[in-house]
Amino acid sequence: MKAHHLLAFIALLSIVPASYASDLEKEKRWSEQITNAILVGEAQWLEDQQGKFLTIYSESNRSHVKGAVIILHGMGAHPDWQDVIYPLRTRLPDAGWATLSIQMPILPNSANQTEYLPLFDEVQPRIQAAINFLEQQKQGPIILLGHSLGATMGAHYLANTPKNKIQAFIAIGMSSSDTDPKFNNAEHLAKINIAILDLYGSQDLDGVLDSAKKRKSAAKKGANRAYRQIKVEGADHMFNGLDDELLQITGSWLHKVIRNQR
Repeated sequence: MKAHHLLAFIALLSIVPASYASDLEKEKRWSEQITNAILVGEAQWLEDQQGKFLTIYSESNRSHVKGAVIILHGMGAHPDWQDVIYPLRTRLPDAGWATLSIQMPILPNSANQTEYLPLFDEVQPRIQAAINFLEQQKQGPIILLGHSLGATMGAHYLANTPKNKIQAFIAIGMSSSDTDPKFNNAEHLAKINIAILDLYGSQDLDGVLDSAKKRKSAAKKGANRAYRQIKVEGADHMFNGLDDELLQITGSWLHKVIRNQR
């Protein structure tokens, strides 16, 4: 190969996107920190094609169990994240729901959202492992709940896995973008025909606020009469200081959805 051809080939390689996979070393560090500090629930290790990954399982605190909620955290976070995730996973059991908060595929802190695109292929096996575990526990209807990028990963899973065991979906702080089909939650919502709660704050991220009407229109286009969008006044992307409102809205919606499905 001539020198100038070789240089051109090397330059081309430098712009080809790298093949990312979840940062398993970071997952290990998270798990070591989390498992030693769990006060509510217990660590459960599930398996996907890469090996074991951490989840935190909390049983319902009521004698009558309404169902189970799989919780998906946002970008770079973990299943015991203090904002949104921890309040939901620890307090929904008081309303009769078991929760299973799962470690999603993650990258180093320096990674941006676009670099997470290849990790979407790792989402389906983890959610399926969570479903299998909850079915063994016989906790009733299974709900999927995602925050931020977790909501996008959840919507992508539902839109591309038509035969699944999820009966309702809660998306918190979900945006929508045309930059890549995996980020296009409007298109995902048009394909999902189960009950959906699209919950966000009046002070949420621009991407969430700017796409709210588009997400609602997409659900309407998909003829999903069980879609509901709620904007919480004063709430930011992390619902800081509004844990009670977050629990009240999600708990009330879940109660109505499951009651209507009986």
